[in-house]
Amino acid sequence: MKAVHFGAGNIGRGFVGLLLHEGGYEVVFSDVAAPLVDAINAETSYTVHAVGDGGGDTVVTGFRAVNSQLDPQAVVDELATADVATTAVGPNILRFIAPVIYAGLVARSAELPPLAVMACENAIRATDTLRDEIAALAGAGWPAVAAKAVFANTAVDRIVPGQPEGQHGVDVTVEPFFEWAIEQGPFAGAVPSIPGAHFVDDLTPYIERKLFTVNTGHASTAYFGARAGIERISDALADPEILAAVRSTLEETSAVLIARHGFTAEELADYRATILRRFQNPELPDTVWRVGRQPLRKLSRHERFVGPAADAAERGLSVAALLGTVGAALAFETADDPEAVELQELLRTTEATALVTRVTGIEAGHPLFDGLVAAVTTRQADLA
Repeated sequence: MKAVHFGAGNIGRGFVGLLLHEGGYEVVFSDVAAPLVDAINAETSYTVHAVGDGGGDTVVTGFRAVNSQLDPQAVVDELATADVATTAVGPNILRFIAPVIYAGLVARSAELPPLAVMACENAIRATDTLRDEIAALAGAGWPAVAAKAVFANTAVDRIVPGQPEGQHGVDVTVEPFFEWAIEQGPFAGAVPSIPGAHFVDDLTPYIERKLFTVNTGHASTAYFGARAGIERISDALADPEILAAVRSTLEETSAVLIARHGFTAEELADYRATILRRFQNPELPDTVWRVGRQPLRKLSRHERFVGPAADAAERGLSVAALLGTVGAALAFETADDPEAVELQELLRTTEATALVTRVTGIEAGHPLFDGLVAAVTTRQADLA
């Protein structure tokens, strides 16, 4: 069996590639970074180091890498005979790999079983996004192309921090916890062999529980920590005030999840506690600057803060803690992240109501709008 995985970075090697290896697949990594491709091809194995309680080392073998920028045809040829194709490239990059997957499907024999395509991204229904990009390329030929693939959405969760200095080769350090949920309906019972993944009928609750708890909580910790001048995520949560603020934020997102999906308060309380313990793992060398990067994306309409806050406001639920976290995000300032630089420039040059709509997508008249304007105004006053 063979799997082609787009994105040979730490998540690709330390999470998706690892589980595919454990499922018995030969893993072909596709990436545009020539030094990384060369480094992977120079090794016959790499080790995934899971650090913290329940951790341990796992050796991965049976892999190789292809430079999709220099040799896209090689990736097309691999896809034409693969069993699985996965991605961990970032939601905004899916449109760039769609042409290669489309070409691979065109080249694929109709006699082969359908290629299982799964986008493993921090975004809701990312595989649908990828499928739509491929369908647009196929045009009138889409039915013939679609018959050669199964597109299944996924929800993925594993913290892969900035890697420690001096780590060997292409080894990866990760946390022990992981979750990979895959919708099973598209497979019609013939699900791929991926140990550790679980196949579910309705993926949406899993996606939103993860996005509105793990992603919201991680970024909240980063923004409060950065504002307090704390470097590491685990150290930020050692601060009682920051821990209380993050807990309050997640209690508000849990209220939305209960209303949307029928989770019980008890199961979400347990889930929140598990998530916070993961963030508090002192062996994960994660920084607030890495986790907090791309604040403009994270403040957008359907992302981890404004998405649940808008729903909560529409339902008449509390949004005070979420608005407080938005305020911390607005204060995220680092010269190393272009979005952080752009956000601070917008705050200095754009009127508050216009900025709210531009950044968050919330229009005047929405029940969340005035609270967002107040958060922006407060930050602008600090910058004045």
